[in-house]
Amino acid sequence: MPICSKCRSQFEIAQEDLLFYDKISPVFSNKKFQICAPTLCPECRQQRRLCFRNERKLYKRKCDFSGKQIVSAYSPEKPCTVYDSEIWWSDKWDAFNYGRDFDFQRPFFEQFDELQKIVPRPALVNMSSENSIYTNHAVYNKNCFMCVNTGYSEDCLYVTNYSIYDKNCVDCLAIQNCELCYFCVDVKQGYSCSFLYRCEDCDNSNFCYDCRSCSNCFGCFNLRKKSYCIYNKQYSKDDYLGELAKIQKSSWTDLIAIYNKFWALVKQKAIHQGIMIEKCENCTGDRLTNDKNTRHSYYTFDAEDCAYCYDAGAIKNCFDITEPYKGELEYETHACNINYNIMFCSKCYENSNLSYCQYCWYSSDLFGCFGMKRQKYCILNKQYSKQEYEELVPKIIEHMQKSTPLSPPYPRGVEWSQFFPPSLSPFGYNEVIANEYFPLDKKQAQEQGFNWSDYESPLPKVEKIIKADELDRDQKFLIQESNDILNYAVECSQTQRPFIIQKAELEFYRKMNLPISHLHPDIRHQMRMDLRNPRKLWDRACQKCRLQIQTSYSPDRPETVYCEKCYLGTVY
Repeated sequence: MPICSKCRSQFEIAQEDLLFYDKISPVFSNKKFQICAPTLCPECRQQRRLCFRNERKLYKRKCDFSGKQIVSAYSPEKPCTVYDSEIWWSDKWDAFNYGRDFDFQRPFFEQFDELQKIVPRPALVNMSSENSIYTNHAVYNKNCFMCVNTGYSEDCLYVTNYSIYDKNCVDCLAIQNCELCYFCVDVKQGYSCSFLYRCEDCDNSNFCYDCRSCSNCFGCFNLRKKSYCIYNKQYSKDDYLGELAKIQKSSWTDLIAIYNKFWALVKQKAIHQGIMIEKCENCTGDRLTNDKNTRHSYYTFDAEDCAYCYDAGAIKNCFDITEPYKGELEYETHACNINYNIMFCSKCYENSNLSYCQYCWYSSDLFGCFGMKRQKYCILNKQYSKQEYEELVPKIIEHMQKSTPLSPPYPRGVEWSQFFPPSLSPFGYNEVIANEYFPLDKKQAQEQGFNWSDYESPLPKVEKIIKADELDRDQKFLIQESNDILNYAVECSQTQRPFIIQKAELEFYRKMNLPISHLHPDIRHQMRMDLRNPRKLWDRACQKCRLQIQTSYSPDRPETVYCEKCYLGTVY
């Protein structure tokens, strides 16, 4: 087995992988330009793509076109041209104005880096949304705040990670078709719920794990079609309401105490399915739904003949892709939706036959382009005829197949068949979601070739700052009718970073009878991320039948883990 050139771990290249690389290798004038087998392991390949994805770190900066103050994923000191999204989508500028000839005396990545720094880029990836300027990697949202990777949602705050068709939800991750939900993770069809994880079709329930078709349950796990249960004990409706009233949850401190007690109980007594693969055929990975012939993938649905895919839906014949939707024949892409036959691209939508492109929409046959819309046969943003394009691209590929000279920050070695190097990311490693899955400190990140951002956003402008623990003691912040908190910034009890409570957020807490959080939104997001298992499989024995299984629960973890057969036989 090959050894990863970055982390030095061994990894597998299967025969199916080689067949895929051969299938997608481009052909020009009857000559095939072979896509080489990767030199990085799947985890390092994913980390490299994710260092181009800043979702949640948003900043105030000026639009480089109008000078207007805007919200952007790019902090003010970033060496790139950023336009307000409305202007970027308009005809007020022309991407061809930045085109240039390819220089065969220089590496491709060096030339692309120069191009990407001057071609305008949209401040946020936020399409067709209304009153949702603080949303990123999002589409068709209304009245949403700090929602990322969300779509078709309304009146939501701090909702992330492939959440769609939600309404009036706060502090949730990976939820679909939910309403009035708080601090829920991996939940479908939830209504008026809080602190749910891996639940489906539940209502009026709190602190539940792996429950389905349940209502009016509290502190429960592994239940199916149950109502009026507390910590898995059945009650009558009246007794349930009476017992629930005794549970003190009027303050954030109370809620966190219940939260910690509940998760200790789940780890001690719940049955955990080794991997969650539903309605799939010939698949490996975790959290897969309705997939076929899909390997080493995580959080995918409707995927067929795919491998090494993450947070993906409705894809076919795709390898090594992150955050795609409706793609076919994609390889080493990030945030590329509704594409056909594209490789080594980032944030490109509704294209075909693209290589090494970023921020390109509705185009085909582009190589090394940035910010192009509705174009064809372009290289480094310069227009060519079909014949010229098909003659020049093979020469560029041959140039990329040769070793490049050492020229920091560009890596030495063959450029062809490699995704963009981390040095080309406009973000610091501490800004991107790679740091959520592969955490590094500044020294480690820079030693591994990643960028780092030392920019600090100005503190919020408010009249006063209140320490979080004072919220529980000061009665004026517990009164339902009081809006006093909107005049304060709350000092996070963990990080001491101040954060502001939004008016819509306060109204939600009132509606759900919830206290104001003591934690900065970033800490709350990390708490939800920590509930999820690593995107990695270990060998472990089922703790009931002793069958050897692969699972996302490492052998040293305390949870009781069953194989699929034993899990289904126990829970249902």
